[in-house]
Amino acid sequence: MNKILILGSGSFAGSALIDYLLNKKFKIIGVNRSIKKKKYFLPYKGNLNIKNLLIHKININNNLDLKKLLKIIKKNRFDYIIDFLGQGMVSQSWDHPDHWIETNILNKIKIIDYIVKEKIKIKKYVRISTPEVYGDNKKKILENFSFNPSTPYALTHATIDSFLKLYYKQYKFPYVIGRFSNFYGEHQQLYRVIPKTILSIIRKKKFNLEGNGRSKRNFLFQKDFCEGIFCLIKKGEVNNTYHFSGKNLIMIKDLIKKICKIMDYDFKKLIRYTKERRSLDKTYKLNTNKARVKLGWKSKISLNDGLYQTIKY
Repeated sequence: MNKILILGSGSFAGSALIDYLLNKKFKIIGVNRSIKKKKYFLPYKGNLNIKNLLIHKININNNLDLKKLLKIIKKNRFDYIIDFLGQGMVSQSWDHPDHWIETNILNKIKIIDYIVKEKIKIKKYVRISTPEVYGDNKKKILENFSFNPSTPYALTHATIDSFLKLYYKQYKFPYVIGRFSNFYGEHQQLYRVIPKTILSIIRKKKFNLEGNGRSKRNFLFQKDFCEGIFCLIKKGEVNNTYHFSGKNLIMIKDLIKKICKIMDYDFKKLIRYTKERRSLDKTYKLNTNKARVKLGWKSKISLNDGLYQTIKY
């Protein structure tokens, strides 16, 4: 039975992956800053194999907690470490950039350096990154494109990704990076655009649309997202990066219109326009050829089908 450590196990991505991997009989230890989330944000709560899961409450910005995590890593000798851990929220990173740097760079480096210096053997360190490292880009982005981050949040991701490459070069640290377009689905936190739109319609409340809603994103359903990570675990080559994206680039305004149409609600009644958040990247177009050819991955669930399933939930 493969043993996996999931950093950031309480995130939407982390909890969805736990549920997915428990179904494949993995033994999992998860760590998260908070373990008090409601069960409807944690799909694994109802998993029949939950006996194979252990969750620890750990804040890596607390020295005692960080030491506890390092002991867990040394004791358990994991096959794989999946890294979702970090400060999220893009625009808020401008308010306290030092918080993002402390969590996403400085203390994460301590974890990676400990694994190397203690000679702890792992098959792969799977790092879940973001297209935001490339900044606003109208071209179809390949994995070797230069970084051009627009926010402190994106800068921290670009930095830790670069650090992993450096540690492979120096120590052969077995990292693999996955960059995913916006993922969504059941159990997602309610402040994200898709569940927030659905909830606003249900409650007949206004949805604040930043700017004119013309920024474009690709959306990837959670099952396709989890299968992408599983491909990285099983087939991803170390010292490599792979892109995963939905098939259709869509303006946020049109995405909300699509949800309104499915739920038979008047878009004009729903929307309240607000000012655009600073440093908003207009678009990312990830080229996924490498993941499709090398890993055999593809996006299977259309945006329409994924939205219907999420709305039903």
